[in-house]
Amino acid sequence: MAANKQKLIIVESPAKARTISKFLGKGYKVEASQGHVCDLPKSQIGVDPENDFELKYITIRGRGDILTRIRKEAKNASQIYLATDPDREGEAISWHLSKVLGMDTSKPCRIEFHEVTKKAIQQALKSPRMLNMDLVDAQQARRVLDRLVGYKISPLLWAKVKKGLSAGRVQSVATRMVVMREQDIEAFIPEEYWDVTAKAQLPQSRGKKAFFNAKLYTLDGQKAAITNAEDAAEAIRRIENAHFAVTSVKMGEKRKLPAAPFTTSSLQQEASRKLGFTTAKTMQVVQQLYEGIDLEGEGTQGIVSYIRTDSVRISDEAMAALRAYIPERFGEEYLPEKAIEYKGKKNAQDAHEAIRPTDVHRTPDSIKASLTKEQYNLYRLIYNRFLASQMMPALYETMTAEISGNGVGLRFYGEHKKFAGFTSVYEESVDDAEASSEVNLPSLKEGDAVAVGEVESEQHFTQPPSRYTEASLVRALDEKGIGRPSTYAPTITTIISRGYVSREKKRLYPTELGRMITSMMEEYFSDIVDTEFTADLEERLDAVEEGDVDWKQILRDFYPSFAETLKLAEQHIEKIEVKDEPSDVPCDKCGAIMVYKMGRFGRFLACPNFPDCRNTKPILNYIAAPCPSCGGRLMEKTSRKNRKFYGCEHYPECDFVSWEMPVVEKCPQCGGYMVEKRGRKGDVWHLCANETCRCRVEVKQEEGTEEE
Repeated sequence: MAANKQKLIIVESPAKARTISKFLGKGYKVEASQGHVCDLPKSQIGVDPENDFELKYITIRGRGDILTRIRKEAKNASQIYLATDPDREGEAISWHLSKVLGMDTSKPCRIEFHEVTKKAIQQALKSPRMLNMDLVDAQQARRVLDRLVGYKISPLLWAKVKKGLSAGRVQSVATRMVVMREQDIEAFIPEEYWDVTAKAQLPQSRGKKAFFNAKLYTLDGQKAAITNAEDAAEAIRRIENAHFAVTSVKMGEKRKLPAAPFTTSSLQQEASRKLGFTTAKTMQVVQQLYEGIDLEGEGTQGIVSYIRTDSVRISDEAMAALRAYIPERFGEEYLPEKAIEYKGKKNAQDAHEAIRPTDVHRTPDSIKASLTKEQYNLYRLIYNRFLASQMMPALYETMTAEISGNGVGLRFYGEHKKFAGFTSVYEESVDDAEASSEVNLPSLKEGDAVAVGEVESEQHFTQPPSRYTEASLVRALDEKGIGRPSTYAPTITTIISRGYVSREKKRLYPTELGRMITSMMEEYFSDIVDTEFTADLEERLDAVEEGDVDWKQILRDFYPSFAETLKLAEQHIEKIEVKDEPSDVPCDKCGAIMVYKMGRFGRFLACPNFPDCRNTKPILNYIAAPCPSCGGRLMEKTSRKNRKFYGCEHYPECDFVSWEMPVVEKCPQCGGYMVEKRGRKGDVWHLCANETCRCRVEVKQEEGTEEE
């Protein structure tokens, strides 16, 4: 009878369970725990600092039926394999499952794989291991630290400020970083400077391509520093009256190296820049790619490797496949002689791999029909980055020419791509891109006379630091060693949903509430919001994972001073009244001017006469352009899938809607309405919505306007 029993595999996700079930025969049963089955209780702290941090774990509410089903399957199974994710969180889930099921953890019961493919699952089943308690302890230490901070400070905020607030170990640091950046911007004093550029040409050449732009570099042997319009005008006069010749030409070669394959952090950053995804959206879509996609002709397959990683390592097998594929697709000249090795962070979990496609021959276009638009775009990003990471560098020919005359020095710098290398596949984006210097190089040699035509000056002001985007905040958290790959997206989601930070045109701004909470935390809980202190805790958690530090010792070191600080804060923090921001909208029930409040789903309007009047309203954002159909006002709205669109205030009588924002200006060609479009580098244009016209009008941004 026992011979007919199935082997039970337990994973977290139902989607992953379905994928794995299709790989294995009838001898296996795959069940999903749907995440953690046990945790600290929500209604109490669940940690006893007086009893050496003894923990109280309970079955998570709503997991009863799931555990009943798993217990039933486990009772009839010949073998149980715990196959949760290959990280601290996954190890802790497996540990809780082993306790709930009464398993003998001295025997190998844990299987680990980094991609959801048939081959990976079959290999994992051949080499089960015992539970790694160092990983479990690292997870417990993090969980308890977060619980102590959150459950001790949050009630203080409720009592002293208002209900519904929270303070988290990582979220408080992230909020403070946004606040500090805003303070830097407010304290910034801009300085004026001018660029002076001359359009130059060799006298013997009359071709259009012979023109090149040379910038003013020196005046009378000193580096030119033009700080006002008068100096700029004088510099132009001197350039126009001078006779120039080339005094030096330096030719060189520049190599541009490819970026490493994606980690969780770099994927979130690049998906934000290139695709406009929030961190939460990126993790949602990449989770689908990891857990399994039903591919036409192949069945369900996990098409990317494990997605929560800070490693840039590529497995030997994946590397061999990639190095065989590159010359096959692009030619031998695109393959480096030796594989490129990338250096990861010093505390990276190198047992993991970088995020990569599970099969390099599975190109994005070959499976496009099986993917949603979002899945396709993100998979293409991952695939192309992986491909480019092992290709030859791009080569550029560079030229620096010094052009002098009558005490005036001009400089030309340009570069020309000689060999595309990896850039034929992929180029990394940056948050604040500079103008490219790639041009056709003029044929210059020392002693050549140079004729100067039009000379232009352009006023600039030094710019303050850019506000964080989600991408740049993730990068900053990652660089400072704050949090782990799995924490970036929920941290940013939390600080926005709590009303500490607002997101406007992709930039993050601190709210007054965020400033207030940060100020309080800085005064009374300076360690909690200190980036170095938080990063040091992360390093100690890594040491627990390596088996070098006892997890409870971290808590013993942390808690006494924290408890003392908490006691002092409770005594000294005064009650703070958070005044509601008044609006200009009258309550249509009692006539009072409504106020803005922060709720679970963001800001809304509420009557100040609560509880006598309980009227509330959503906030309506009108745009300047009128409705093209009826002339009414257009409102910015949000769809059920949280996508922004624009609709008429007279809906349903008028059913006009547009995903792009209509603008006031009419199309100069057909008279139809136009919509605003924005490029990745901040460029803006208006596009006719008429499909048969599609007239495009460039929009020049005002000086100092911040790029998105």
